[in-house]
Amino acid sequence: MPLYRPPLIAPSEITPEAIYQQRRSLMQGAALAGLAAAMPPLQAAPLPTFYKSRYSTDEPRNSLTEVTSYNNFYEFGTDKGDPADNAHTLRTEPWTVEVSGEVAKARKFDLDSLLKLAPLEERIYRLRCVEGWSMVIPWVGLPLAALLKQVQPTSRGKFVEFTTLLAPEQMPGQKTRVLDWPYIEGLRIDEAMHPLTILAVGLYGKPLPKQNGAPIRLVVPWKYGFKSIKSIVRIRLVERQPTSSWTAAAPSEYGFYSNVNPEVDHPRWSQATERRIGEFLKRKTLMFNGYADEVASLYKGMDLRRNF
Repeated sequence: MPLYRPPLIAPSEITPEAIYQQRRSLMQGAALAGLAAAMPPLQAAPLPTFYKSRYSTDEPRNSLTEVTSYNNFYEFGTDKGDPADNAHTLRTEPWTVEVSGEVAKARKFDLDSLLKLAPLEERIYRLRCVEGWSMVIPWVGLPLAALLKQVQPTSRGKFVEFTTLLAPEQMPGQKTRVLDWPYIEGLRIDEAMHPLTILAVGLYGKPLPKQNGAPIRLVVPWKYGFKSIKSIVRIRLVERQPTSSWTAAAPSEYGFYSNVNPEVDHPRWSQATERRIGEFLKRKTLMFNGYADEVASLYKGMDLRRNF
């Protein structure tokens, strides 16, 4: 496992809660409409036919404007509106995802071949962010397991490491020292193979907007949003637990598992409640983001305070 290197900025400077609270107040009414006017248009190319998944929540969805104008994507800036303003510089064609490591059949997938691995599904998932806000988003994607089965993980492939595109000329945030680029995330193999875990290629029935992680991103609905790495170019199966970017930057704040657990507070704020974007009142945070019936068995016997 790579040695821990101290963060290049103090953890206390990463989205301070006081600043976050100010930003949330700007999300009302006209401010939201103004952000929407400034953001790049959605990609026009249609997605293949997809069907409604049984895994969807029946909660009301957030609006397209909310989902595409309030984002965490530090490759395009640290403010919630920066990705919508800056992501137009990202080039998503051509695009390939290299899958390698502890597999029997390493290979590269272009987007067309990825879309043919399994029928696409629309899954209405909750997205919970560590700063205390959440959304309900209609993702379109395919199970990550469908891709992993193609490359045949070996018995040594106990974890899955994901890497984002490294292209500072396209991603201006990578010219800063907020994180050690490229962005890296990881899952345990059983988490990666779980049917709830998807590779999203669209939302609201359209291809992913660039600010939301085009052209392909991970969505793990029972974990905090920063686990859902965007603009993926490499997937590697490894024997040892990979070091995620946020864990390397602030290990006391961002653990490897990052499961939504209202009983484990972030060092700088409580995780017991959340505010759904578009709502005024807070709501109680649900264990595993409301997916406990499906995923709690993955962590049987684990200390979820220590393995946060």
